[in-house]
Amino acid sequence: MPYLSIGQLEKLLSVPASTLRFWEKSVPFLTPLRTKSGRRTYSLSEVALIARLKHLALDRKFGLRRAQRLLEFEMLYEDQDYRANIKALRDGILLLMMESGQWQQAYRDFTVNAKKSGKELFDGAEDQAFDGFH
Repeated sequence: MPYLSIGQLEKLLSVPASTLRFWEKSVPFLTPLRTKSGRRTYSLSEVALIARLKHLALDRKFGLRRAQRLLEFEMLYEDQDYRANIKALRDGILLLMMESGQWQQAYRDFTVNAKKSGKELFDGAEDQAFDGFH
């Protein structure tokens, strides 16, 4: 994975290295890795995060604290939105399978293979919902 030095990041984002170091001290989730000699290295995901922080704090003039809170909110709730979307897609696929009649045979095949391999299928509470398919 490519990493950028603080000098490269400074040129890329047009943000002075001193500002980047200040942000690192002020914003807890900005923690670049350091080389053995102590130099900061920034991953691409950290570069994207810092670019977003710059946009909010400087370009949109929200200030560092407000930009930090907005970023924390985005990081926390965007992840939940993705999970909710994945769950909705899985539920939709399951519904389509059940409607198509393929679900019962697919479930039987799954349980037979899982039992052969000795794997635990569900935590018990969910097993009851599938009793009609055995």
